[in-house]
Amino acid sequence: MMDLSTRRREAEWMDAPDADPVLLHKSLGYIRWVNFLFGYTRAVLSHLEGFSRGWKPGQSIRILDVGTGSADIPRAILKWANRRRLNIRVVGVDLQAVVADEAAAMKSDPRLRIVQANALDLPFADHSFDYAITSMFLHHLDDDEAVKVLREMSRVSVRGILAADIIRNSRAYFWINIFTLLANPMVRHDARVSVAQAFNREEVLSLRERAGIDFASYHHHFGHRFILCGERKSGG
Repeated sequence: MMDLSTRRREAEWMDAPDADPVLLHKSLGYIRWVNFLFGYTRAVLSHLEGFSRGWKPGQSIRILDVGTGSADIPRAILKWANRRRLNIRVVGVDLQAVVADEAAAMKSDPRLRIVQANALDLPFADHSFDYAITSMFLHHLDDDEAVKVLREMSRVSVRGILAADIIRNSRAYFWINIFTLLANPMVRHDARVSVAQAFNREEVLSLRERAGIDFASYHHHFGHRFILCGERKSGG
């Protein structure tokens, strides 16, 4: 069995500048399906639901989604906002042009804007958003980069942040091997690499301390996922 006591860093195929666009399109679709099937999107919404209890009626809420991929999380947030009659606008950021283009082509909602930009140096002023969120992105980065992204998310948000990702452990690695047996080659490769280079609980808490976001709490979710999130007491 693979030793997962420490992160095993390896490039994911979908991150390559010359990634096969057909496989990339299929892989993004697979990620959307997994997020829905295992409730990962619902987990994000559950924390936003908690945050929303402190919002004033009719208040406009601005959310930044970092590493948005095909923007399935922002679209789910906007559907949730419709049901709750909340005034929410979302900006999704992704570095890869192909990914950003696909997200923009699928967005079909004037409340969602897609921006191609580097998460390590977000092109937004301090406190431009109420919340900055990210899902399944931090594990693509080395430790220092992950800290910088969390700091950038904290910088641009006035209320709080939410960061969701995989938990690294042997059970997650076993199940991802089984679950992706019939998937396309990019998914099979990247899924295994994702788990191997994900963070464990202690490492996530270390990232939190280094990023200076002690207002964020660690939450364990079904399917070997964590969410690090919280609001500043002075936010809003």
